[in-house]
Amino acid sequence: MSRSCTLLFSVFCLMLISSCSRHLTPDLEWLYAAARDHHSRPPLILIHGLLGSRLEDSDSGHEAWPGPWHRLLLSSYPDLARPIGTPASYPDMHVDQLRAGGLFDASFAGDYYQRIRQTLEGPGGYVPGTPGSPAGVGRPRYYVFSYDWRQDSTLTAAALEQLILQIQSDYDNPELQVDIIAHSLGGLIARYYARYGSVDLLDGNEFPVTMTGADNIRRMILLGTPNLGSVSAIMAFVEGSRPGLRRIAPETMMTMPAVYQLFPHALNNWLITKDGSSLERDQFDAVIWQRFQIGPWDPALVKRLRDQHDSNEAAADYLAELQTFFTAQLERARRFTWSLTVAQPPHPMRTILLGGDCAPTPAKLLVEEIHNESQLRLWPQAIENPEQGVDYQRLMLEPGDGTVTKASLLGRDTMNPAAPRHQHIDFRFDTDFFLCERHDSLTGNITFQNNLLDALMRID
Repeated sequence: MSRSCTLLFSVFCLMLISSCSRHLTPDLEWLYAAARDHHSRPPLILIHGLLGSRLEDSDSGHEAWPGPWHRLLLSSYPDLARPIGTPASYPDMHVDQLRAGGLFDASFAGDYYQRIRQTLEGPGGYVPGTPGSPAGVGRPRYYVFSYDWRQDSTLTAAALEQLILQIQSDYDNPELQVDIIAHSLGGLIARYYARYGSVDLLDGNEFPVTMTGADNIRRMILLGTPNLGSVSAIMAFVEGSRPGLRRIAPETMMTMPAVYQLFPHALNNWLITKDGSSLERDQFDAVIWQRFQIGPWDPALVKRLRDQHDSNEAAADYLAELQTFFTAQLERARRFTWSLTVAQPPHPMRTILLGGDCAPTPAKLLVEEIHNESQLRLWPQAIENPEQGVDYQRLMLEPGDGTVTKASLLGRDTMNPAAPRHQHIDFRFDTDFFLCERHDSLTGNITFQNNLLDALMRID
């Protein structure tokens, strides 16, 4: 064989080896077969995030979310709006016809929770548990905590406590601890429960951290959780949320208290000018929303409401109710974000963070002056008169999973890992892992699942 042929053959072999190595994936069955047969693990609770459970009519059983594939693709889902009631009814509001069903596992758009359940039941060795059914002995159980993701997070935290108490009763052990896997919004709910149990503290400004819920938790694994909030939640009130080809309208999203509670923390630098300077504006102050003519003060939204009601008077009445509700929910959301970062006492509960850090993720909104009027820009490409030499992608976006920035997952007000954490943010965790995956696909990622099973099967 000539030298050139030998060299060519060697290069081909190296390329083949390199190609194979790039596609190596962990064999979860092999890795965890021995540990799977140990029955000393506590029960596990899987908590989904926003949009993560099916919603169905409590009378007819008709599925309002997501419904058939063509509805997910084409509907704007106006029937997901919650009745907003009056200030005297917050946070419970009026109970509507929709109730949480099972997990929204997967659709034509992708997998959300189906593969993680398969992994738990396969290599993980868990079996599905049914609340109210005696657990007995045998393989460890996992429970799906399905909730109405639109409602106030304090109500969901109270429901989480009821599930844990039921599990303790099923195991005939009032001191039993559980493990928790919580995705996105579910992580904030789990953290609130760990700190305060089922108590709603959002009507005042005092947040005495008791760690009442944490006493019932061994390990809490937070996946893609916006621990310092997400700018995407603000954007949902400006441009709506797009599950398919159409958007869920902002006025529908504004009836959902949980979305307010996903807002960036009060200490988060969320707004900048065209030169990158920070703007000190309070995202929880309704006056700011009025000034920018966004949210329930958006002229386009006002017009839509007039078109949807039988009379201008009815539209005006609903708009006034929505603006009152909006203002009240902003204040509850401010307190919710603070309640998760005030100082907490030491506790042995372990917290593990997992998330993505490879996708450009909304981190800041920008104010541009056009004809002496302040215009809010959600995306770099929306800036009408960009300044020369300014990288607006870097200014407005940060590494993350496309929805939650790495800094927010870590509970930091800056993406600079060398900078100290803000003195008024107390967020403690034991370890973290990062991977390249989008927010909605995190649970199906094999690297996440490998780290998850490793954490759940450890006895230390």
